Amino acid sequence: MAQIKSQKKRSITNLKRHAAVQAEKSSLKTAMKSVLKAVHDNDKDLAVSTYNAACSKLDKAVSSGIHHKNYASRQKSRLSKAINAMQ
Repeated sequence: MAQIKSQKKRSITNLKRHAAVQAEKSSLKTAMKSVLKAVHDNDKDLAVSTYNAACSKLDKAVSSGIHHKNYASRQKSRLSKAINAMQ
């Protein structure tokens, strides 16, 4: 356990930041799953709109340092490929 006051503050800050990052990651995963669900249900309009929201979340995750830019690029490509493969 930390004994120094500034380290106690730092550990509280780290916990808050960790919770924020986990929430952002969870939200991102949910957005990507919603795109795949729309593709599975064969609803192209919903898939495109949720894809745009997911891309926005991916870009935000990259800019805040949560994910690497190649991760975002790979996920966008995977989702767009699924949408374009729809009948």
